[in-house]
Amino acid sequence: MLDRGRLESFTYAALRIVSGVLFAFHGAQKLFGLFAKKPGPEMFTQMWVGGVIELVAGLFIAFGLFTRPAALLASGTMAVAYIQFHWKGALDSAFFPLVNGGELAILYCFVFLLFCVKGAGAASIDRLLGRA
Repeated sequence: MLDRGRLESFTYAALRIVSGVLFAFHGAQKLFGLFAKKPGPEMFTQMWVGGVIELVAGLFIAFGLFTRPAALLASGTMAVAYIQFHWKGALDSAFFPLVNGGELAILYCFVFLLFCVKGAGAASIDRLLGRA
């Protein structure tokens, strides 16, 4: 018989690690042109700052280090990304993520909000340090 608590803990840790790594890859792509055809943005522009947040917060989330503040910052960054770059304040069908291409930004926003509320969980540095 499966232990649902253990399975839930493992699944949550897997979600945190995979989400963090994928988010960090977005930052690496923005900052270093990793897997991109164009160079990264100029330093200290909004896009560059977003890339730094994605890279650093993504790694912190993946390793489970300072998970709550990193996830709160990442969630807020994705909320801003959705509003500013996808929705753009439109009051027509462009409001909807399927139309404006913002599904990933909204999904990241709410997944990171979950990590902020729930903490790092199992398989995390926060847990090893007694902060989970």
